[in-house]
Amino acid sequence: MQQSNTYIITFSVILTVVLGFLLSGTSQLLGPIQKEAEALDNKKQILGAVMDVEKIATMKPKEIKAYYESTISSKVVDINGEEVAGVTAETVDIAKNYKKPAEDRLYPVYVYHEEGSEDKVVAYILPVFGAGLWDSIWGYLALKTDLNTIEGVTFSHAGETPGLGARITTLDIQQRYQGKEIFGESGELMAVVMQKGEGKDYSSDPHKVDGMSGATLTAKGVNEMLKNYLSSYLPYLEKVKGES
Repeated sequence: MQQSNTYIITFSVILTVVLGFLLSGTSQLLGPIQKEAEALDNKKQILGAVMDVEKIATMKPKEIKAYYESTISSKVVDINGEEVAGVTAETVDIAKNYKKPAEDRLYPVYVYHEEGSEDKVVAYILPVFGAGLWDSIWGYLALKTDLNTIEGVTFSHAGETPGLGARITTLDIQQRYQGKEIFGESGELMAVVMQKGEGKDYSSDPHKVDGMSGATLTAKGVNEMLKNYLSSYLPYLEKVKGES
């Protein structure tokens, strides 16, 4: 039976309202769960810069949270290395901050210390963010207490090519950074540069790591990301060295 236009319009409005309420309710219900999952993933990435990721993979969410709380303290600094009051590192959105000029960004610092003892620092973990070939790339770089030697890194991406640029998330690539140094012999910031091509031995060069075959632009993005953020953290690193 053919329905009137009024009936069709009324039915469409009611259906739209009902679906709107359902979607809104689902969002309200799943929102906190999603945020909790994102927070847990961030904790895993932070700890991954100083821990064996295979060990982290065996830990339950409660164990990760408990270990994070007992070994990580955090702060936020500005471009001058001065601590910013009233802001917690875990609430800083690195992606949104990246859109701002470097001098206007907030810079979280995560201090990894012996479990239950904040005075016994093991490493300083710094977030980094940049642009890869297709989309954003980001990660965490951990420095030993000499604030020069890399303890470890974790890298993530939003859309790099599988098997090529996406390899930055693999242990094979990330372990190449362990033991490298960010400062030159004269104290200048060198960072660590991923080379073009793959298969060469850079074990004797403290500022170079082997590249990823077929992923030159992703490697370039990683290099720029590390150099840019280490430059921004430089005043903080110098301040900590002075205090030491």
